[in-house]
Amino acid sequence: MRAVIRRNKQLICDEIPELTPGAGQVLVKTLACGICGSDLHALHHMEHMIETTRRASGGGDPGGFDPTADTVFGHEFCAEILDHGPGTTKALKVGTRVVSVPVTLTQTGMEALGYSNALPGGFAERMLLTEGMILEVPNGLPTDQAALTEPFAVGAHAVAKAKLDKDSVSLVIGCGPVGLAVIAGLKAKGHGPVIAADYSPRRRTAAEMLGADVVIDPAVESPHARWESFGVPTARAAQAMARMMGKTFGQPVVFECVGAPGILQALIEAAPAGSQIVVAGVCMETDKIEPAIAITKEIELTFVFGYSPEEFAYTLRQLSDGVIDVSRVVTGKVGLSEVAQAFVTLGDPEAHVKILVEPGR
Repeated sequence: MRAVIRRNKQLICDEIPELTPGAGQVLVKTLACGICGSDLHALHHMEHMIETTRRASGGGDPGGFDPTADTVFGHEFCAEILDHGPGTTKALKVGTRVVSVPVTLTQTGMEALGYSNALPGGFAERMLLTEGMILEVPNGLPTDQAALTEPFAVGAHAVAKAKLDKDSVSLVIGCGPVGLAVIAGLKAKGHGPVIAADYSPRRRTAAEMLGADVVIDPAVESPHARWESFGVPTARAAQAMARMMGKTFGQPVVFECVGAPGILQALIEAAPAGSQIVVAGVCMETDKIEPAIAITKEIELTFVFGYSPEEFAYTLRQLSDGVIDVSRVVTGKVGLSEVAQAFVTLGDPEAHVKILVEPGR
């Protein structure tokens, strides 16, 4: 079958062996799979990503994955069941459209789809999924929207980790896919006002589309200039005075969704005293902060990663019920032979919001 393979830090459309479902597995046809920002980074820096994973795991080997060996990316997918392996219940019939947390259980352990040498991810015509982890796409949710379950679950998890109260003001820095998912997650939970900031006009338009109450171009205005207008004093002295006068204000929460060096320090300096900074952007470089400033301002840093199975399932339900409208998020679709060029195109934030790979295209 055909797949797009990361080989020698390039994307090659080639043939790979066919798949046979093992115990507890289902064979599926990939209908659509999103290109994630982590895929863009992994193309050239997979070795560094795996090294940081090893360090975060106490030096352990992350599943025996070899970053120099062939890998088929793709972890944001919607697929169709083709066949069932031995020992499956066959509760969902052949032809059913499904999504899944991108992990497949095998006889030797667990394979992270999109970051596995043993099993292909969604940039292949077919995949193997674990039957007990697949979810049927409900309510006739279109395939291209169902494929967004995974990235929007990332936003749901970031929102769940935020210490928001009923009066909280949220600031989302960066309106790429992660920032958009955070905005959607905030509005789906009824939080607001939500301020969104990005230099890209296209991304600001997307942020507005997903419910941001205020959209700011940082080249024109500092997004932190709006805190006071929403009743949030920025300095500790002003906050203390407000409380002495019986005034209340919501917990200020900043979502860092850029993942570039220097952003975290800039937010520590500019955010209101007592803010929680939820770090959802993945900075893969060594960065530097000045703890004394964060200490003096009592800034809380919360680092978030991934999502739980429950958050994944909940996000699918929000999409299918229309609580989160992603009907205009996908701005491009490509076949397998066009994936390499799509990676180049996504380097320009004005070119696309989200591109889906359709292996059958």
